[in-house]
Amino acid sequence: MEVEESGETRTSWSAGSEKDKCDHAAKKRKQDPTPEPVIRITEDEEEEEEGEMMSDHMVDSEEPSNKRVKPVVKSNSVTGVITPVKTPALKRIGQSISRSISFRTEARPLPPAPLRSRPKASSFPRRRNSQCWSDTVESHDLTAKEIKRQEVIYELTQGERQLIDDLSLVKKVYYEPMLKLDIMTESELGQIFGTLDSLIPLHEDLLSRLERLRGSEKTVGEVGPTLLNWFPCLEAYVTYCCNQVGAKALLDQKKQEKRVEHFLRLCQESSFSRKLDLWNFLDLPRSRLVKYPLLLKEIQKCTPPEHPDEDTLPDALELIQSIVGEVNKKTGEAECQFYRRGLSYLDESQRLSEIQQSRFLYCHGELKNNKGQRLHVFLFELALVLTRPGEDKDGGQVFSVYRQPLPNALINLEEIPDGEAAGGGSFRGAFTGNDKVKNCFRVSSRGRSKANPYSLQANDSFSKQQWISCLRQAIVQSRDRTAHTSQSRLSLHPDPALCHIAELSLSSDTDMADHTSR
Repeated sequence: MEVEESGETRTSWSAGSEKDKCDHAAKKRKQDPTPEPVIRITEDEEEEEEGEMMSDHMVDSEEPSNKRVKPVVKSNSVTGVITPVKTPALKRIGQSISRSISFRTEARPLPPAPLRSRPKASSFPRRRNSQCWSDTVESHDLTAKEIKRQEVIYELTQGERQLIDDLSLVKKVYYEPMLKLDIMTESELGQIFGTLDSLIPLHEDLLSRLERLRGSEKTVGEVGPTLLNWFPCLEAYVTYCCNQVGAKALLDQKKQEKRVEHFLRLCQESSFSRKLDLWNFLDLPRSRLVKYPLLLKEIQKCTPPEHPDEDTLPDALELIQSIVGEVNKKTGEAECQFYRRGLSYLDESQRLSEIQQSRFLYCHGELKNNKGQRLHVFLFELALVLTRPGEDKDGGQVFSVYRQPLPNALINLEEIPDGEAAGGGSFRGAFTGNDKVKNCFRVSSRGRSKANPYSLQANDSFSKQQWISCLRQAIVQSRDRTAHTSQSRLSLHPDPALCHIAELSLSSDTDMADHTSR
């Protein structure tokens, strides 16, 4: 199969009917018996007319298959242990949406912002039913390890089916109605949805390949060659994931418009959405991409010795890891460029070369200064930049650079213990409303007279420690880079007076004396 890879944003969507798939999936759905908190949304009376306009377009939308297979590993094994190292930009883009701060570390998820309430009869979110491979067969004579292998392969297959259903849902109940109702322009929708439509046939291809592998007893023998041949198609994710930073920014901007906010709210409280908002659906491909290595490792772990997959699974795992790494690298570069373009400088002296030379972000998010003012701080690869967020004339977000940025190689970092007295002019009690400070640290610059020390406060102790970890890592790596650059310059331009030293022979003191006496 040939997969079209294009850097251009596609804005034309084929409006194929998914009714047969949805009808088949609807027969297998069950209501989750576990009650969950009721989520209600407030709605103004003048918005009712808009809801009537939408009803014609949403009545035919079926809920996608909500079946969820038995997980391969526990959820905490997917995210891993929190460490002071960079989180791939691919993950951080999805994670940073609902956080006051986003890090290149495996940060703990914060609870979503509460929605406004509106009385509603029944709003239990419908979830996918759990089903394992063993539930689909009447009998088998496999060992426990072989059963586990079939379960993981079945989860891989079901995950593809669920992703296809969800992406088709996004096209049918979000993109097409918003375009038809003129809620957004075709250009705006093209920027937000990116190349999402090109991913649907890509995953349909893998699903059909996996289903053809199932034998009469519903077991799969060799899966490695199929994955090894298909994984190169995932390079199409570079374009999609690189577009996500700008897509999220535009979506947040458009949500400020009443018609857009009302439409998205109605969709989110409808049963087909499972209480997920539009961005949750747009972020599903990224989530799926980073899961492939985990699933492949589990299949490899359950594959017995001398199995045909023993030769191909390692190659397939190496390939998918390299693809995810490349997508992550390109996404990080796109994220860094996006925020660099959003910086507004009040003075030309703030335009440090270190900012323009940075290729990625360690972290960024909200901090307070010693006056209690909220700042949005960016820790680029080579510079720390404090900004005040605002809007341009078109309603887009801009970040006005606050004070003088600090090169990472020159930063001095000081952790301020909780409970330090707010005296001496360093703090004014604005942090906590009392005479003690909490979750604070201080950064200053060596040798830059224009850069005063900055005392900053994080939202909580966890965020403080993550900021400090990222800052320490950025400082060390920047200083190593500076030292390496200096050594390279010395090697390229050696001192002429010392050139003869390289010619000295250390065989004897007499030879050295003879050479230096010339």
